[in-house]
Amino acid sequence: MGGRVTSYLILLHLLLVMFAEASAEVGEKSKQMEAASSDSSVLRMVTKMTANSQELNSMEYMNDPSNMIFFTTDDLKLGKKLPLNLPPKDPSTTPPMWPKEMADSIPFSLEQLPQILNFFSFSLGSPQAQAVESALHRCDIEPNKGETKFCGTSMESMADSARSAFGLGSKSSVKYLATSAHSTRSRPPYLQNYTLLQMPNEIAAPKFLACHAIPYPYAVHYCHYLEGDNKVLQIPLEGENGNVVMAAAVCHVDTSEWSPEHVSFKVLKSKPGMTPVCHVFPPNDLIWIPMDT
Repeated sequence: MGGRVTSYLILLHLLLVMFAEASAEVGEKSKQMEAASSDSSVLRMVTKMTANSQELNSMEYMNDPSNMIFFTTDDLKLGKKLPLNLPPKDPSTTPPMWPKEMADSIPFSLEQLPQILNFFSFSLGSPQAQAVESALHRCDIEPNKGETKFCGTSMESMADSARSAFGLGSKSSVKYLATSAHSTRSRPPYLQNYTLLQMPNEIAAPKFLACHAIPYPYAVHYCHYLEGDNKVLQIPLEGENGNVVMAAAVCHVDTSEWSPEHVSFKVLKSKPGMTPVCHVFPPNDLIWIPMDT
């Protein structure tokens, strides 16, 4: 009898400990969610990104000829100067990357727009609400047949989708590349001539996933899968003002099926199929490739 009582007390103690730990974890997550929804920096960040921040509206940024992110394979020569616009990440306008569990715990669809606006305390019709609605519109568009398009709300979700797009198992590894500034002296102007310090690290990438940052209170990327004769590059560059950048770029070898109106042809004064088109990815964008690539 005494042994049963002792066992019961031990079990009860373990259950109480587990319950206390679980309650503490839930409480901590609730605090994080509450802080995220009420943080004034979120309001400031979304306010800035609605003002056409080139760092966050990366899809519009890449389609703006004035941003000078395009070049050709003929430009890849040691010492070559490339006119590029490579602004560094600005912490005040860069949304936080949430862990998957946190991102999955709140709504993310156009149908749930009222709940989302309420969560972030954005007034209906405000610039912030319009930015959120625009992002959800984009993310809710169904991909065409044979296309892979989605919005990633966390690193984990993008990695999972990349594995699926590449036809890899759940235990296979993928990696991402991004443009990063290595200099602490990073300062304007960012549109300037950048000198190629070394020949780029070239990665054959018949399959890759391009993920572009879109305006949202936390980091959300619009991703699309590309397959074909492509090359992923890591290019060490130095600007005229001393900025040192490791630029992530992609070269599309076959452009024969592209629209003649594509912005790259305006910048490069070229035509579809005439030459491979390369472009640098803005600092908030990601290029996902298989680990063994």
